[in-house]
Amino acid sequence: MNIQKTILVITCIATLLACNSKDKKTITPSSTETETENTSQVIEPSKAELILNQSIEAHGGDLYDTAQYAFVFRGNNYQFINDGKNYEYSKTSKKGNVITKDVLKNGKFSRTVNGEPVEPTEKAIKGGTGAINSVIYFATLPHKLNDASVNKTYVGETTIKGEKYTVLGVTFKQEGGGEDFDDEYHYWIHTETHQVDYLAYNYKVNNGGVRFRSAYNKRVVDGVTFQDYINYEAELNTALKDLPALYEAGNLKELSKIDTEDVVNLKNK
Repeated sequence: MNIQKTILVITCIATLLACNSKDKKTITPSSTETETENTSQVIEPSKAELILNQSIEAHGGDLYDTAQYAFVFRGNNYQFINDGKNYEYSKTSKKGNVITKDVLKNGKFSRTVNGEPVEPTEKAIKGGTGAINSVIYFATLPHKLNDASVNKTYVGETTIKGEKYTVLGVTFKQEGGGEDFDDEYHYWIHTETHQVDYLAYNYKVNNGGVRFRSAYNKRVVDGVTFQDYINYEAELNTALKDLPALYEAGNLKELSKIDTEDVVNLKNK
């Protein structure tokens, strides 16, 4: 073989090797492509999340995201204004000629007395924040159960007064769960209407306690469901799962009624 033929053969072989190498690089996905594929995987909601989402939809669904309502609870006026992730809650109370308004806006507490701003103490901020959050929480159930601080679990199925219910267990993370983050809740959600008919909870503050609530006076105000509750007391350390049977047997003590009165849609005012 002469020198020119030898050079031609070597050149052809080099070209073929370069092409094969290029093909292999094309086939092998880059690290960026692999990361994109991994991050695009959809995480399926848990059974508890599916149950809760159905219940939220049955009580008002997406209307909660921009809901603006006022109501009266135990003589005090409350308002909640939702704007996506932003919110403003308020409580207005009157004692004699003194009108106190507490506002909780995106977690920041402020107070005015007869229209003038005042500097509340740390104790007042803590108590005022807890009072507003608690009332709005129960008035807008089950909407607030989708907050990031809420841990949800599927507990099981049961029957109360001949009706079938799914039981949802709820606890709270310490961060963002409020002062009573270590409380434990059960919600009994009707398997057909998907509405919360009963709830129960235990708490640790003030020597602890166990409560069971039965919903009544359900009404829909411009697409959002509001309901009142009869509040019952059980013996300390009673397991939440045992409360429906005690309720049916008449072995719970009625303590009070949780009535949300004069509900008004502020968008219509």
